[in-house]
Amino acid sequence: MTTTRRPLIAGNWKMNGLTADGTALAAGLAEKASADANPPYDMLVCPPFVLIGAVSGALGDSGIALGAQDCHAAEKGAHTGDVSAAMLKDADCSFVIVGHSERRTDHGETDEQVKAKAEAVLSNGMTAVVCIGETEAERDAGKTLDVVTSQVRGSLPAGATAANTVLAYEPVWAIGTGRTPTSDEVQEVHAAIRAELAKIVGNEADGIRLLYGGSMKPTNAAELLALSDVDGGLIGGASLKVEDFMGIAACC
Repeated sequence: MTTTRRPLIAGNWKMNGLTADGTALAAGLAEKASADANPPYDMLVCPPFVLIGAVSGALGDSGIALGAQDCHAAEKGAHTGDVSAAMLKDADCSFVIVGHSERRTDHGETDEQVKAKAEAVLSNGMTAVVCIGETEAERDAGKTLDVVTSQVRGSLPAGATAANTVLAYEPVWAIGTGRTPTSDEVQEVHAAIRAELAKIVGNEADGIRLLYGGSMKPTNAAELLALSDVDGGLIGGASLKVEDFMGIAACC
């Protein structure tokens, strides 16, 4: 993490929480965040679609940004069960996660689809959090750097800048397992991602934030966030507990 890129601590709540749970969690985070008038990091929470309204109200003017976990590439139309980027913008979201490994695996999303979703996010004035990462089989086969750089090329939206795009590296085999790559392995991948970005967007790559996602928690966050090309975290399970999520942020 460098002083030129402001850290982003993002919480992906996944499919967790009912209204009472989500409101209480958001209110707890807002109370803690409001106690620090000038934190050296940005915070983001991405609740399930049905909780976005309640969480928005609970966050108030805490400074914690609100995001969503996915969107459809189309602006509107006959897409039953889907939500457009325009709808999310209307619901006060400023970030949208696209291409999470669970979407790629469970729903078969391709780089092309992820790119189209990210471009919809950008066209509606929000920031896209584009997820990339390799499976355990791909890592064991020595294909990690080939996979992630290919995903960068295929998933990065046209018009990506440091102001509207964040990349999140999430080794699929580390998500929710308690396993994490070594610090050297994480830095190697993040450096390769930034180098690939430089080929596409030139000097703009220096300002694009790269998050690490994969079992980040208070006990390992300081080590990971100290890496030169790690600019924050995309947090899963630990984002569902106020003390754990704020503890990770404190490591910035």
